[in-house]
Amino acid sequence: MPTRRSLLAALLLAALAPFAAAQGDGSPPKVLHMYLSTSETGLDPAVASNIETLSLLENLFDPLLRYDYLARPVKLQGNGAKDLPEISADGLTYTFHLRPGMHFTPDPAFKGPPREVTAADYVYSLQRLYDPTLKSPWSFMFEGKLLGDSAWMNHFSYATAIPGLQALDRYTLRIRLAEPDNNFLFYLATPATGVVAREVIEAYPDQAGNHPVGTGPFMVGEWKHSDRIVLVANPASTAVFHSSVMADPAADQADRAIARALEGQKLPRVDKVEVKIAEEFQARVLGFLNGEYDYLEQVPESMTDLVITNGKLKPELAARGMQLYRFPVLQTYYMWMNMDDPVVGGYTKAKVALRRAISLSYNSAEDIALLKRGFAIKAESPLPPGVLGYDPNYRSPVPYDPALANALLDRFGYDKRDPDGFRRMPKPGGGTEPLTLQMSSEATVSGRLRDELWRKCLNAIGLRVVFKSDKKTEIIKASRLGKVQMFENNWIADFPDGDNFYQLLYGPNAGRANYARFNLPAYNERYEKAHALKDGPARQKLYFEMNQLIHAYNPWVPLTNVLSADIRQPWLKNYKRHPVEFTQWRYLDVDVAERARAARGQ
Repeated sequence: MPTRRSLLAALLLAALAPFAAAQGDGSPPKVLHMYLSTSETGLDPAVASNIETLSLLENLFDPLLRYDYLARPVKLQGNGAKDLPEISADGLTYTFHLRPGMHFTPDPAFKGPPREVTAADYVYSLQRLYDPTLKSPWSFMFEGKLLGDSAWMNHFSYATAIPGLQALDRYTLRIRLAEPDNNFLFYLATPATGVVAREVIEAYPDQAGNHPVGTGPFMVGEWKHSDRIVLVANPASTAVFHSSVMADPAADQADRAIARALEGQKLPRVDKVEVKIAEEFQARVLGFLNGEYDYLEQVPESMTDLVITNGKLKPELAARGMQLYRFPVLQTYYMWMNMDDPVVGGYTKAKVALRRAISLSYNSAEDIALLKRGFAIKAESPLPPGVLGYDPNYRSPVPYDPALANALLDRFGYDKRDPDGFRRMPKPGGGTEPLTLQMSSEATVSGRLRDELWRKCLNAIGLRVVFKSDKKTEIIKASRLGKVQMFENNWIADFPDGDNFYQLLYGPNAGRANYARFNLPAYNERYEKAHALKDGPARQKLYFEMNQLIHAYNPWVPLTNVLSADIRQPWLKNYKRHPVEFTQWRYLDVDVAERARAARGQ
């Protein structure tokens, strides 16, 4: 009797037969060589949250919508759905018509050939975000928004149907909201909403993330956890490239050239993607320079001098045909402090003064010049340039001012010092006790450099700090449980609207993306009002007031907005970085002959 493993192998061989035949002409396969900066977690759309895993998921699973690769400002287009939905006049009802012919990739769970995707699959996939056993970090996008979803939030059951999420027929999905949400369509383009098959999820209890079965342009060929993963072109993929840029004569000429090369073409354009885990910055950069990777995004600050001189690509690299791009990432670096922590947390004047002093101690100019090598700007608020709601005229009222920080600490009870010169902390009942800050940090070269900057800044105002190094994935896990005191993190837009950043400080999101566990009623009320508004003067006023509250209570120290230095190899075609999507793999092509010539040093 065949085993599950042998059956899967047979199914994969059958599915890959068209791929093998395509290589029968003797031409070498087109292979994209990539890296992930940290280890992937389980490949389950409902559960995964780190960027590296999401990068894989968006190539394996199909949400209803995705972004037009080339359109700027960004635009949504159909993906699992044939097109954008029909929307009722009141903005509450969305009707999607699915693209027929999408099939899941092979798996023994189907007990036969893979089956076609239906509207019921999307109902099930979105319903999983509510499953309390999964603790999905993406549930906040939907909870309380789908009509009748209180039934799932109070007593979850997959057997319970709600009026807000219904399969009207095999290819028609209707979603009804309790109230309008201006960003709702953006949610349906996130990897978390990629369609999964119920048979597969139930076949592997608590292990679905180790058995990714999707409908995307790629599927998993090989997988050695935390080391190497190979995605192979899905021969059953029905994805075809279309971009609105083709009909826009005013579009950038380079974008139009990519559009002409791709329009109407089946995706993906390469046969497979070989992905390595490269956690060390040096390994990534040296690997790229040796031709092991096809592009390098966000050159690490500590390695900038190796490839860039005076803001330009080094001449010897330009002579090899490499190209440098400056990309304004929709990303904000910030240092958050746990508002529930007994040392830095709380809303009393003394605790606010401590956090304010920490914020005043941060030397943004030194950070940008020495660590970011000039490829960043000072973050004035949670919002980076380029997202809806960003105000280019807003300036933080908390400057770099260590003298003011020292005066503030002296005034609010931190004036006593230990024999070694570090400040003591006032006790609620009187007297003082030792004060030591604990900042978590990544165990990388860059992490150690940032530790030294923070040590210098905090020591300058008399604050002792120790650093606890770990992998970022582990720090984030502990952060969600409220077990981390301070950590420098960054947030990249899930969708290009200010709401995606301000929700990071919304009280009910504590334990999820609100790592600071900030829970201020005045902020929560303004966030809820702003969430209901479209971008405009009324929402802008609320964002201003929310910024002022953030700077008053200082749960965050906004740090920088990155100008990414990206470099691509000369043999890579169709490359353009997207502001929201994590990868371009499905669109990229490789000139195999040019890569071979470069390898021979020609």
